[in-house]
Amino acid sequence: MKAVTIVGARPQFIKAAPISRVWRQHGEEILVHTGQHYDHNLSDIFFSELEIPQPDYHLHVGSKSHGEQTGEMLTKIERILLEEKPDLVIVYGDTNSTLAGGLAAAKLHVPVAHVEAGLRSFNRRMPEETNRVLTDHLSTWLFCPTETAVAHLLREGMSEGVHMVGDIMVEAVQYNIQLARRQSTILQQLALTPDQFLLATLHRAENTDHESRLRSIVSALNQIEYKVVLPLHPRTQARLAQWDLQITNPNVIMIAPIGYLDMLQLEAAAAKILTDSGGVQKEAFLLQTPCITMRDETEWVETVKWRANRLVGADERQIVEAAHERSVIHFDKIPPLYGAGRTADQIIHVLAKG
Repeated sequence: MKAVTIVGARPQFIKAAPISRVWRQHGEEILVHTGQHYDHNLSDIFFSELEIPQPDYHLHVGSKSHGEQTGEMLTKIERILLEEKPDLVIVYGDTNSTLAGGLAAAKLHVPVAHVEAGLRSFNRRMPEETNRVLTDHLSTWLFCPTETAVAHLLREGMSEGVHMVGDIMVEAVQYNIQLARRQSTILQQLALTPDQFLLATLHRAENTDHESRLRSIVSALNQIEYKVVLPLHPRTQARLAQWDLQITNPNVIMIAPIGYLDMLQLEAAAAKILTDSGGVQKEAFLLQTPCITMRDETEWVETVKWRANRLVGADERQIVEAAHERSVIHFDKIPPLYGAGRTADQIIHVLAKG
């Protein structure tokens, strides 16, 4: 069987790696990189770090409006599918690359496998929510990470092709944290002591594209009394400059975007993580690091239920309070919420049956 895999953003590279390793033992894979994340440390470095083969096609779409970006991807992916004639297309997550890959395949009657299906924030203002809902409804195989995701699909009338396989991030983190511990020197470079610093990430449009929310988060960061490492996403950097917002707290160490292995090492060593990233929330849980999520809702409701993750939105007071709160989370008492780390094998087994 021949599969075309569509990736384009940091979380997708991470999720694709373990499935690609298993798939290539059984069939042919054509890897398409849309270029949605175009910064070297957000994109190309992943292929060497995560031992992913170099893309067969690089679309170089880059940063554009949602409509323009998705439209350009759709046109280019369609051409590739017509040339390659795959048996199926594999897409991941909830980005514009996900939707474009799914739409291009569906219109050509190529079956679509959606990895990480069924997630819902129930916030239609998020472009990611639109992407994931539409992709689910046009997919042949819906690979769900949790029973909650399965339930969401059932409520939307989808039961055929739905498979609860656990979360591919479990084996991605298990595999890559070992690489990180052997290869990353980020703690030494930044003179960091494990459990003596916080890690922050900030990039989601619902925060960075709204001045009042971003201003509130920046104000909170300026009040945190602990050392905070902040890899600065290009989108965030541009908005800070646009609205003349400044992080003046000397405790905040702003650095350029970093590779995934360095990021994993920081996540594992941090006392807490402040983030608006869905992927970082999950990695924090899997690495047993308490998480503070600067969003009003999360797809990973299980982490909140077990108090490993606290939702604070863009509320300045809540962010500061959560950052300084002294609490212990007993991760050893939390059940394996996202599977046992055999998701790739389960997905390939289903796909091989057709």
